[in-house]
Amino acid sequence: MASIFSKIVAGEIPCYKVAETDKFFAFLDINPVVRGHVLCIPKQEVDYIFDLDDETFVGLHLFAKRIAKGLKKVCSCIKVGEAVVGIDVPHVHIHLMPLNKPGDLNFSHHVEMSSDEFDSLAKEIAAAID
Repeated sequence: MASIFSKIVAGEIPCYKVAETDKFFAFLDINPVVRGHVLCIPKQEVDYIFDLDDETFVGLHLFAKRIAKGLKKVCSCIKVGEAVVGIDVPHVHIHLMPLNKPGDLNFSHHVEMSSDEFDSLAKEIAAAID
């Protein structure tokens, strides 16, 4: 059975897309820890990040780096943090989150945003990616 992320890539489930290449996809997390929380995934469905082949592993991180640079331009932050947890969804994903203090990387805290706020933010980030 396809993961929820594979269904997002296939267009079966809507998302707030930030960027896409032939191998990778980035979209806003719908349950964000902080405003600007982005998920970067390979289109290939693999559960565990260290099971990715080397080319995909490196490519995903280079893709995430590109997204993080655009994210930093849009979301006021000191740095963009990266986390790989991989427990909730059996599909490799990198969390990118604007950080201003250590507590910003707390997965037990979430912020609420309206669909208009998500849509606007996704478009701003997409436009800021080189």
